[in-house]
Amino acid sequence: MKRKFPILESERVLLRQFVDSDLENVFKGLSHPDITKYYGISFNSLEATKEQMTWFADLEKNETGIWWAVCSKDDGRFLGAGGLNNLSTENKKAEIGFWLLPENWGKGYMTETMPLIFNYGFDSIGLHRIEGFVETENVNCKKALAKLKFNLEGTMQDCEVKHGAFISLDIYSKIAGT
Repeated sequence: MKRKFPILESERVLLRQFVDSDLENVFKGLSHPDITKYYGISFNSLEATKEQMTWFADLEKNETGIWWAVCSKDDGRFLGAGGLNNLSTENKKAEIGFWLLPENWGKGYMTETMPLIFNYGFDSIGLHRIEGFVETENVNCKKALAKLKFNLEGTMQDCEVKHGAFISLDIYSKIAGT
């Protein structure tokens, strides 16, 4: 039985399913150098960005996660995207991810949206652990995770290659009930 896509909301944000008309905004975000600097992927055309839209849909279809379009509750404006991926029902864990269009940075949207996502993971999916892998250089994201009481577990040194250089990732986690 196909479950209805969950709409999540707080005082200022509404999280909804992606629709085709979001393609331009997803491209705007995932082609912006300030976002892609710390985000794992980037696209150089609308056509290429369709791959990301398919990825969002496949998460649901394959039950490997769920991502939402993050929108302003006031006017429906697209703010960014966030969700859970690499979902393991066996291990009751998933990885959290999030990005905002730069004009929405520093306005508290991340710290308002992230609890909606992780509470959904804990309460509706039955997760025990939510992980975040953050590039060591990404100070703003690390500050936000600390504010949300994610626990820094350690650093994987030189664990990935990005733009021809090794990068390190800090591992954060939030355990259900903490």
